[in-house]
Amino acid sequence: MWILGLTGSIGMGKSATAGLFRAMGVPVHDADASVHALYRGRAVAPVEAAFPGVTRDGAIDRAALGARVLADPEAMKRLEAIVHPLVRAEEEAFLAKARTAGARLVVLDIPLLFETGGRGRVDAVAVVSASKAVQRARVLARPGMTDEKFETIVAKQMPDAEKRRRAHFVIDTGRGFPAAAHQVAGIVRALSGPGRRAAC
Repeated sequence: MWILGLTGSIGMGKSATAGLFRAMGVPVHDADASVHALYRGRAVAPVEAAFPGVTRDGAIDRAALGARVLADPEAMKRLEAIVHPLVRAEEEAFLAKARTAGARLVVLDIPLLFETGGRGRVDAVAVVSASKAVQRARVLARPGMTDEKFETIVAKQMPDAEKRRRAHFVIDTGRGFPAAAHQVAGIVRALSGPGRRAAC
């Protein structure tokens, strides 16, 4: 079974690209979705203990938590030490299920794959990319986003050019998602086509 890591900086279209893989029948594990679920479940108690006051109605208030950790590297490290092991456990369960089902290719959608040292967990990496102008326009269209927030987030991520350099595949969403879908189809054929040797 080939494990493809899907990554990309904020605003590059990674979530939509993950949807293109799903549409082709490829199982996708979404790390962000796992975090959202954990913030309503198993992560609530330990995160609240580490950052008192970030819980609302029994769930983690992401805005309140972000205000506490976004500009504080040490606080971010404490949060990651709580959340990352929980996400990894869900990822392992996903992979075990896919292997049992006989999947030839799966996708791990990991926004900070390179930044968090996740390269060793996948067989190949696909980076979702677009021009800086397209990225900025997409992100600033989000509710509550500002230039300052955008620049803070981008500063914490590996530069897009470096991600592209390290990738096995680059999916350019700046030319529109029909073109991206064509690129995704090519990757799926390359990694799961007849005769392709499966990774362990």
